[in-house]
Amino acid sequence: MNTKLTLRMDERLVEKGKLEAGRRGKSVSQMVGDFFDALSPPKQPAAKKLPPLTASLVGVLKGHRMNADAYKEHLREKYL
Repeated sequence: MNTKLTLRMDERLVEKGKLEAGRRGKSVSQMVGDFFDALSPPKQPAAKKLPPLTASLVGVLKGHRMNADAYKEHLREKYL
């Protein structure tokens, strides 16, 4: 449903808006609507379905602190 909106602004801005809308092949209303739409948070992309093995590992390390030094030490202990 479209609702009427009245905006008040400097004539110069209105003319700039009309010229830009014409250049883009849009109406001023469409441009203002696009601007308002851009103010909302970005839409989340559709969740990708993970392979079963990957999905089973999601969250396994939650709450564990990991850093490069600890990992290197682990590898040294495991392979040396």
